[in-house]
Amino acid sequence: MKQSAAKIIREYGPFPGAEHVHGVTFDGRYVWVATGDKLNAFDPADGQTQRSIDVAAHAGTAFDGRHLYQIAESRIQKIDPKSGDVITTIPAPGGGGDSGLAWGEGTLWVGQYRDRKIHQIDPETGTILRTIESSRFVTGVTWVDGELWHGTWEGDESDLRRVDPRTGEALETLDLPAGIGVSGLESDGADRFFCGGGKSGKVRAVRRPR
Repeated sequence: MKQSAAKIIREYGPFPGAEHVHGVTFDGRYVWVATGDKLNAFDPADGQTQRSIDVAAHAGTAFDGRHLYQIAESRIQKIDPKSGDVITTIPAPGGGGDSGLAWGEGTLWVGQYRDRKIHQIDPETGTILRTIESSRFVTGVTWVDGELWHGTWEGDESDLRRVDPRTGEALETLDLPAGIGVSGLESDGADRFFCGGGKSGKVRAVRRPR
């Protein structure tokens, strides 16, 4: 397994009225941050908040190209980002123990924090299609260029790890400095990961290795 130090290239936040960053996603223009009772969108070029949607936002966030998906307690909400309306909801596989959320391969991928698992689920029904196991607590989840990455957070230690989407085997890790946690995780589709910073209220951009 390849192991290296994560390179933090920028910090955003803390954001007004947001004490905790849960999920993070990217719609190609804005980074969306789940902060408990709101989804806030900021521009990664200048860090300024551009939009806010009043919606329960307790854990992972994802974007499928048209809609946002947001974990709220034991369910996953499908949200129209233009209107802010919740279109449908499906059950979350962990029944409230869910963490990260990602869109990949036409499906949703849901992290299970303490169970150390990632479930691939049907976005229409919530049916579990596949489950892979990790060796660490799973926080955020993201797909980029056919690679599955997830964040970990145990005690004062966090890393980003690329795992085999069939077996869960860790292939590469990027270690964050001690005391910096990773809650949500999202790729910008190129050379950056956006990492939620939990109670710090910050989002950090980490260089994606090539």
